[in-house]
Amino acid sequence: MRRRQWLKVIVSAGVGGSVFQRALAGQAEGLDEITAEMIQQAQWVAGVKLSPEEQAQLAQSLNRKQGAWQAMREMPLDAFRVPVTPFRLPDHASKSQSNSLSSLRWLAADRPVRPDSNDELAFCSISELAALLRARLVTSVELTRIYLDRLKKYDPLLHCVVHLTEELAMQQAAAADRDISRGIFRGPLQGIPWGAKDLISVPGYPTTWGVPMFAQRVLDNAATVYQKLTEAGAVLVAKLSLGALAMGDQWHGGLTRNPWNPEVGSSGSSAGSASAVAAGLVGFAIGSETLGSILSPCRVCGSTGLRPTFGRVSRAGCMPLSWTMDKLGPLARTAEDTALVLHAISGWDAGDSATVPTSFQYPTSFDASRLRIGFVRSRRDSEQDTDPADRPDLQPFAELGCQLIEINLPDSIPARTLTTVLEVEGASVFEQWLNRGETEGWNAWPGIFRGAQMITAVDYLRAQRLRGALMEQMEALFDQVDVLVNANDLVITNLTGHPSLSFVDRFAERDGRQYPMSCVLTGRWYDDGLLATLAAKVQKRSILQQRPPLEKDLAALTAQPEAPKETP
Repeated sequence: MRRRQWLKVIVSAGVGGSVFQRALAGQAEGLDEITAEMIQQAQWVAGVKLSPEEQAQLAQSLNRKQGAWQAMREMPLDAFRVPVTPFRLPDHASKSQSNSLSSLRWLAADRPVRPDSNDELAFCSISELAALLRARLVTSVELTRIYLDRLKKYDPLLHCVVHLTEELAMQQAAAADRDISRGIFRGPLQGIPWGAKDLISVPGYPTTWGVPMFAQRVLDNAATVYQKLTEAGAVLVAKLSLGALAMGDQWHGGLTRNPWNPEVGSSGSSAGSASAVAAGLVGFAIGSETLGSILSPCRVCGSTGLRPTFGRVSRAGCMPLSWTMDKLGPLARTAEDTALVLHAISGWDAGDSATVPTSFQYPTSFDASRLRIGFVRSRRDSEQDTDPADRPDLQPFAELGCQLIEINLPDSIPARTLTTVLEVEGASVFEQWLNRGETEGWNAWPGIFRGAQMITAVDYLRAQRLRGALMEQMEALFDQVDVLVNANDLVITNLTGHPSLSFVDRFAERDGRQYPMSCVLTGRWYDDGLLATLAAKVQKRSILQQRPPLEKDLAALTAQPEAPKETP
């Protein structure tokens, strides 16, 4: 029988309650709209219980998505197309070069010069700070105290700190100084203060995931990324804010602010990491990205952020949102800084089955004249017949002698619809709290997760199979070019696992304020070192020397009159 005939038979047989029968009868007569009554009858399938208001909201949300789901269902798939779960990149994508850092300034024999002020010192790059520490022109204890003082001073303006780890920081800084004084050098991160996005577990300190229900929760396990940075001699000074459950910049402590304009948010979800780095409150930070959470706040706040190839950095001990999309990566002042940090935190880890034993090399040698830079021509470029070499974002690469090649991103597969996998996996992660209604301060997640509970396993696996096809299309694209520049590929490459790096390449004035403008590079799987090397070549020293107007904005905040107290 056809589906509608079958539904009529069920109704005539008296199966189910009257509301369920009417819902089925409506579908049998060709009514395709999902109603709150249908949701109410379907609750037992998903094992959830929703209020009438939530049922109505969910019906409205599902109706909006029906067209996209139907389009995905109609995509042709070969029967042998397997889903990319458990998610791993193709074996041939892994690089075989040796793991190394070379030709770096922190190894240079020239004696560095300490900046004249502590403020200037706070904005130094990792390689500059490492050189000062090795030359004993500054101690880690001194540097740590400078950053702790800045965190305390500017957090009332930026709301980027969840918890200071002051006691731990001073112990780690003293240990770094002892090792340096004995000639024991652990690498360029030794003695450098850093901040951890507050989904990274650190024993002895709360790990809140940005929501009030976990505001005082202390986890016993230590995240692998924290352990690796501790082994490298880095000094943890703060747990930094993230949008609730890794969404946006609103967390249980308020809205994390943009250092260039504290009247607006920093974007997220690595909100505190990007804000603190841009404000010179830490030497570097670790953030995470599932669908833009490193690149987006870096673009807003003017930090440099590297979202690594999926599987390069272990996520063990960190809040999961999507097992097949989550990635950890560094945020810092320079492209070279992100490479130094990534070198320390990358590698296989038994605690994360997605990690691979691939190597990392920085800097990467390349012939600029043979490097193929892919770009997408905008409608405005086409209308004005703009020469790609004249575009501000492409001009530095043209000056290097790179080849500029126009490309089109794959568009035959609905990448945005494939983010269903994130919603389903997140709904599974947080199911126990969601079903108990413990969702205070979750931002927009409750509605998203409830909708995901109605997605069938067949549709989830179809999305994963299409995702595999999308990965092959992107791999074919990288046969044509080596690096993409500002290709607006964030959704696609978060699904396919390719690395991206964001760095500021110019500033624009708006309403009397300077705002950073960023360039985003995307590369082949495991070409993280090439992205950092290329970005370092075009990153302008003059841009790195610009500072957000923190003192001015803090003075304005302090000068604001207190709100009048209400009369009882």
